[in-house]
Amino acid sequence: MITASAWVPRGAAAAFPIKYDVDETELARISKLAKLQLKDAEEDLDAAQNGQTNHDHSGSSSEDDDNDGDVQMALPLKDADDDLKEYDLDNYDSDDAPKDGETTTMFGNARALAYHQSNDEDPYITMQENEEEDEEREDLQVLGSDNMVIAAKVEDEVAHLEIYVYEDEVDNLYVHHDIMLPAIPLCVEWLDLPVGKGTADVNSKGNFVAVGTFDPDIELWDLDTIDSMYPNAILGQGGEETKTENGDEKKKKKKRKKSKKANDDYHVDAVLSLAANRQHRNLLASSSADKTVKLWDLTTQKCAKSYSRHTDK
Repeated sequence: MITASAWVPRGAAAAFPIKYDVDETELARISKLAKLQLKDAEEDLDAAQNGQTNHDHSGSSSEDDDNDGDVQMALPLKDADDDLKEYDLDNYDSDDAPKDGETTTMFGNARALAYHQSNDEDPYITMQENEEEDEEREDLQVLGSDNMVIAAKVEDEVAHLEIYVYEDEVDNLYVHHDIMLPAIPLCVEWLDLPVGKGTADVNSKGNFVAVGTFDPDIELWDLDTIDSMYPNAILGQGGEETKTENGDEKKKKKKRKKSKKANDDYHVDAVLSLAANRQHRNLLASSSADKTVKLWDLTTQKCAKSYSRHTDK
């Protein structure tokens, strides 16, 4: 099911998208994001377990004890031995030669194997490494005449973005690459301002997408990067937590768990719509089910203004 879509202006995408590269800085960033997500999952699990009554817990424990006593692992040894007899495992390591006089081993006659120091010398390798890289690079190429569209989809309870490319000359539509999402997407908005990973030049151009989901955070992804694991930036409390120190981070997470009250800094409910300002490219507006509309500054990745005049979602 397609939940949202957005066009990418022709010529905005990079001709040759780059592969996602995990250097030391990126590894530290995604490790912190993964740690926060793991803590969230552990807290949700603890809350679910603590919500069970003692009566149900004791009842399930007694049933498990009764069932454990009834379980019997009876194995018909005679049948098992008969099944294994055909494999002759007792003589598995034996080097006895067959009747024809040749020794049979796992790898056959190892002396007949040939080793080549370079793949160029191996006659069985017909496609060299450079040719593979060139072919893959050509498959990922986006021409200036191609059209690109972003589709937010949910399939078998898995949420993701599919980046389609339409080749106008040959009338061909195909999925160029996709991006996995943590929650069901509700809205997408294309951005031409590079964000995240230390980007600070407001005059530079990029090919990014903002994604609003049932989670209160807004994720910003680079469409010119293939196989990305985590977003370039997060607008919301999730983004603020990655910038805090360990002590402050723990305090903020506890505060968020206790209260879901709307505030002026970030959304606390699903993000329903997004709109970018084409005149002031660093501004992005968002509306949420928490009944607030927020204006984000993409250069600082913080909320610049919050409006709470609405009385309904």
